[in-house]
Amino acid sequence: MGALQAHLCLDDSLSIRAALLPGDPARIDRIKPFLQNARELACNREFRSVAGEYKGVPVLAVSTGIGGASAGIAVEELHNIGVDTMIRIGSCGSLQPQVKLGDLILVSGAVRDDGASKTYIDAVYPAVPDFALLTSCVNAAKARGYAYHVGVARSHDSFYTDGQEAISAYWAARGVLGCDMESAALFVIGALRGVRTAAILNNVVECGQDTAQSIGDYAGGENLAMRGEENEILTALDALAESCG
Repeated sequence: MGALQAHLCLDDSLSIRAALLPGDPARIDRIKPFLQNARELACNREFRSVAGEYKGVPVLAVSTGIGGASAGIAVEELHNIGVDTMIRIGSCGSLQPQVKLGDLILVSGAVRDDGASKTYIDAVYPAVPDFALLTSCVNAAKARGYAYHVGVARSHDSFYTDGQEAISAYWAARGVLGCDMESAALFVIGALRGVRTAAILNNVVECGQDTAQSIGDYAGGENLAMRGEENEILTALDALAESCG
């Protein structure tokens, strides 16, 4: 048995290759009903974990908290205990009118407008998912009939940056579908560590709407974005079952 990881408080005795990475620790409770033999593992800081099976495939779900720095810790420590396939299931704000509330964005690449990914390697290095794992996500969303879009997201470090409206307009004009805070770090660190990664984002902020207000409504379960969350969970689980089964 390897060393207990400092932040996740897990070790390689789990022998699990596949992981879902929600940001919010509370989302673990909404993943558990879809797993067989679900069992809580650890809870330390923003990192809460549960293990179970889906379609016979052992799966971990580990919350990463907010931002690329904490998501990067999760990726590194999961890699240390033998996890080689990770799908982020997070929320995002839409930059395009065709991406409706509760639609899924299957991220084909991320703008590295964050700090965490840049601590690893120069910004010219691309932030892209594993192609086969992204394809499994597309297949799963299509098979379930979910509304989804495949394209580029922008990863950033703050909801409250000065000039946010102008920043959003800049990237919207360049075809970016939506914004999150973790996908770039996930893709870059995963690629450097030999981990297959993908990201599925549930749109919880309509294009042009206030991000902080919309996030608050979503956290309270008050709008249709909660249905999108269930859709992204099932899409990711189906993709992991296809990729790791």
